[in-house]
Amino acid sequence: MLNVITVAEAQRLIARSFGMLKMPAESVHLKNAGGRALAGDALAREFVPDFDRSTVDGYALRSKDVFGCSESIPALMTKIGSAQMGAHTDLSLAAGECVYVPTGAEIPTGADCVIMLEDAEVLEDGLVAVYKASPPGANLIFRGDDLRPGDAILRAGTRLSAAHIGALAAMGWTEVSVRSKPRAAVISTGDELVPAGEALPPGKIRDVNAPMLVQAVIEAGGQADFLGIIPDRIDEVRAALKAALVEHDLVLLSGGTSVGEKDAVPQVLSELGELLAHGLAVKPGKPTLFGSAQGKPVFGLPGNPVAAYFMFHLLARPLIASMLGAELDEQRVSVPIARAVPSNHGREEYVPVMLRDGEAHPIPSKSGLITTLARGDGFIAIPRDKEGLRQGELVEVTLLKR
Repeated sequence: MLNVITVAEAQRLIARSFGMLKMPAESVHLKNAGGRALAGDALAREFVPDFDRSTVDGYALRSKDVFGCSESIPALMTKIGSAQMGAHTDLSLAAGECVYVPTGAEIPTGADCVIMLEDAEVLEDGLVAVYKASPPGANLIFRGDDLRPGDAILRAGTRLSAAHIGALAAMGWTEVSVRSKPRAAVISTGDELVPAGEALPPGKIRDVNAPMLVQAVIEAGGQADFLGIIPDRIDEVRAALKAALVEHDLVLLSGGTSVGEKDAVPQVLSELGELLAHGLAVKPGKPTLFGSAQGKPVFGLPGNPVAAYFMFHLLARPLIASMLGAELDEQRVSVPIARAVPSNHGREEYVPVMLRDGEAHPIPSKSGLITTLARGDGFIAIPRDKEGLRQGELVEVTLLKR
């Protein structure tokens, strides 16, 4: 008999037991830093931009020189030169003077705004008629408007995106300190399993969980090694777990976690370490277990692929984020449910859904069919004390990454 706890209780227990585990820092080249988690705050080392520059093609000038001008009463300015892209501007403005500047070029000393070309007209004898007044700061970016030395560009734990890489490149960074990727061992148990690439004999099923969990670990920010399919026997599970603990930061076993006489994972984990929990008040995923061996987290996930996915998402994925010092990247939307969903199991229930026409459509499926998740855009959680959902009831959909 399983002594079940709730998903929330399991998450808190995992956080208390393994929250101190943090991966060490390592330095990687910026071109290889995408998706990695920063080991510390990234601080600006210089001004961005490093000079006052124009955001439009136009004329740099002093705003007080064009105060009150209009199409009927233009301000006449003397053009004293042009700025060049990629070159320092040595020009300095006096009263009534202007300088042509292209977008992105440095503005001359003394200028505090830029008039767009369409608001001015070149006249004879080097004069420029300005037909529109401008406030200070218009159409330009001042030195350090984006960043100043010592400003935090990005906070520790940030998973670096293309935009983040661009921000670091703007500062001239070529190396960045990130957390090492947690290395997970993935092991499948069960006499009925065969690898995906082999023929399927009668009575056998293909191992869905291994490739799914390997990819899930990668998407969570870790790296994964598939250590193979083993029989659900105590000696085999013991040997596999011992080997996995040598070079890995966490272990994911799937299958063999229920209370059947052949399910060896709970017994082996209790023997080699500590079984912290066995059984969750959740559907699917009730036989899930987790514990510690040699100070490392070990998860026993159900053989049911849908249950294995949800339990990884709810338990192992947050732990990997914690080991990276990163925040969980979850996106949710609130939409009405398209049809009523019964649920009276005394367990929290997770239901895959498709998003269509502004509604969440539950995907009907028999237990364990991984195509249910493959077709889904996300999932909803029905609390254990709630007797289902009414049609049109507002639900929160956690989006699956695509």
